[in-house]
Amino acid sequence: MSEHSSESTTLDESHPAAEEVQSDSEEGAMAQESPRNSAAEIPVTSNGQLEDSHEHSFNRDLKRSLPVGLGLSETKITSHGFDSTKEGVIEAGPFPGGRAQQKSGPVVLADEVKNPAMEKLELVRKWSLNTYKCTRQIISEKLGRGSRTVDLELEAQIDILRDNKKKYENILRLAQTLSTQLFQMVHTQRQLGDAFADLSLKSLELHEEFGYNADTQKLLAKNGETLLGAINFFIASVNTLVNKTIEDTLLTVKQYESARIEYDAYRTDLEELNLGPRDASTLPKIEQSQQLFQVHKEKYDKMRNDVSIKLKFLEENKVKVLHNQLVLFHNAIAAYFAGNQKQLEQTLKQFHIKLKTPGADAPSWLEEQ
Repeated sequence: MSEHSSESTTLDESHPAAEEVQSDSEEGAMAQESPRNSAAEIPVTSNGQLEDSHEHSFNRDLKRSLPVGLGLSETKITSHGFDSTKEGVIEAGPFPGGRAQQKSGPVVLADEVKNPAMEKLELVRKWSLNTYKCTRQIISEKLGRGSRTVDLELEAQIDILRDNKKKYENILRLAQTLSTQLFQMVHTQRQLGDAFADLSLKSLELHEEFGYNADTQKLLAKNGETLLGAINFFIASVNTLVNKTIEDTLLTVKQYESARIEYDAYRTDLEELNLGPRDASTLPKIEQSQQLFQVHKEKYDKMRNDVSIKLKFLEENKVKVLHNQLVLFHNAIAAYFAGNQKQLEQTLKQFHIKLKTPGADAPSWLEEQ
């Protein structure tokens, strides 16, 4: 009886051990059937730190599992020891092998980048405002309401220059007409001389008479070519004076007149502002108007000085050029109609005028332009 009870006690004590063995085997089978999670198997060293070889794989798996918006390409995940208070904390920092993140701190705004479109818009606005002021000033002057700055001496010189330009242009047109007509006459005389020479060879009874006329026409044609060269040289010089030298001066005069209109327009604005009330809202406008007025006043003074200098140089150049050309024209015409061939040729040599070879058709002034 006692033996039976002791045997039963032994069996009861060994039963829990069998149940533990069965539980362990069931957990091992479940572990083999379920897929292994690499994130769950994090080897830890003896001091509780993660092994370096598995830290990167853990970070990579966690990065794939989280949304893209978290920016894990620039995030480093660290794990501390079990006794640390920072266990499982995700720290922001440069991810190994990734792009470095900008350090946090105060945001510094860079200087404003200039926009070319805005600069052009501002230039257009200023140009439109300037055009409006100038147009208003011109209309006011024509209606007799606006005041106009006048330099009496300079205005008189400009009027004389414009009047002289018209007169020189008329002389130029007449000289060109004379050159064209003379060229036609010389061409006809040359053809007539050739006809007389041909008849002198074929008409023996009138050989001498045809010969005299042939020589006379050829001599007249030769002298006409010499005179034509002098006239064309005169035309070229006067054309340069009228259409280049005087025109360049008149261009400066136009710039001076534009500067004068701008000066008067801004002067009128400043005078109107000075007549009005002076308060906090008008004082900045008055100051800005004063600055603009000063700028245009300096421009006006500069252009007026430039016009005075150019008019002075033009007068000296005009006298010198016209003196030489008028002497040439007179001597050439007088020698030609006097039949003084030697004097005519000497006139051309005096002014260094080269003619084409004898017998060649002298070009018209139209061909030389």
